[in-house]
Amino acid sequence: MIPKRINPNKKNGLKRAVVVCLLFLSFCTESADAEKKQVIVAFGDSLTAGFGVSADQAYPAQLAKKLSINGHPSKVVNAGVSGETTAGGLRRIRWIFKNQPDIVILCLGANDGLRGLSLLEMEKNLSKIITALQKEKVKVILAGMKIPPNYGIRYTRAFEAVYPRLAKRFELPLIPFLLEGVATHPTLNQADGIHPTAEGYKIIVDHMWPIVQKVLKTD
Repeated sequence: MIPKRINPNKKNGLKRAVVVCLLFLSFCTESADAEKKQVIVAFGDSLTAGFGVSADQAYPAQLAKKLSINGHPSKVVNAGVSGETTAGGLRRIRWIFKNQPDIVILCLGANDGLRGLSLLEMEKNLSKIITALQKEKVKVILAGMKIPPNYGIRYTRAFEAVYPRLAKRFELPLIPFLLEGVATHPTLNQADGIHPTAEGYKIIVDHMWPIVQKVLKTD
């Protein structure tokens, strides 16, 4: 039996159909990848903004690079404002939501402490920020801070106690001290002795990495 010859038009039509299917599958794959991309907002003051270093040297940019290298497609938004207090952060919360974050790394309070502001108000402000974020199903990583004893040891200890107390109350992963391994090291800080250098920020990212990674895995 002689097989029937396939009509060239039908053959071309079949090829076109296959191409269309492949393009559709490719589009679906790209869309799925885009959906997997997490939005992480680094919400803080000059320590987050990267005072004194270039944007790509601040910790949010270095964290974005580390996430990419380790197979965690994420968009990291630097929402740091120099001089920001917890009161200022609370006023800015609506702007944070415009980024539609999945995760927020919250590091505020250093300027409250350095100015000797009310720790009761500081804790209230942080509580309101955390409550607003959790209400929108945003995961919060809280970064603790330490300050020099300029206002006495009692104030200093009370300041440091705010962060673990909030972490316990709201069941948050806590970075006990954002500047762990960096503070007081001259080579890792700028001339002011407060703001990290690019290398200092790298250490900060390495220090927070296990916590960030753990939060990502809970999705």
